[in-house]
Order: sequence, then C-alpha cells, then structure tokens
Amino acid sequence: MNATGFGTIDRPLTHDPLKQALMTPAASSEQPSGCATEDFITTGAITSRQNRTREMQLIPEALARAHMADRMREVDAERRASRLVAARRMQRRAERVSLRARRALAMAIMH
Repeated sequence: MNATGFGTIDRPLTHDPLKQALMTPAASSEQPSGCATEDFITTGAITSRQNRTREMQLIPEALARAHMADRMREVDAERRASRLVAARRMQRRAERVSLRARRALAMAIMH
C-alpha cells in the first residue's frame, strides 16, 4: 500500500467516485505548453467523473434500445409489405371473379 493513503491508479483507495481524490496538476515546469489549466482539471471533477460512470453504465441500455427500435421499424415495414402483397392478390382475385360474373350474365342474356 502507498504510505500517503491515496491509493494508485490501478488500486484506488475506494471505487466510489465521490470519495476519490481529485486530479492534481503537476508543477508548471513539468507541464507541457497547451495543457489544461488547473481550473479546468479540478472544477467539477467529481461531477464529471460520476456522470461519466453513469453514462458508461447506460451505454449498453441505449444500444439495446436503439437496436430494438431498428428491429421494430424493420418488422413494421415487413408487415406493411406483406399486407400490400395480400391486398393486391385479393384485388386481382376480385377482378377475376367480377369478370367471370359479367361473362355468366352476358351468356344468360344471350340465350
């Protein structure tokens, strides 16, 4: 264990985001130019760490929800297509029956 009691990156003292130590900026001479400022690193670190954890936990649910929505759209499209095919089949059948009835009526009138 670490003598300071802060834990390490691999073995944090606690896994609770609210109890974790904030990121501390290195000395200004060690920091390369263009790095984030101290305010940017420490401001809201607990909140962002907690939100990131929550978002990471919700990603599989969001992916599953999106996948199910896509499947539902595909099923609805297939259902509409099959209904259209059935309707066209019934329409052709009704036209044939109507034509047969007209022929039978014409034949009855002619004799």
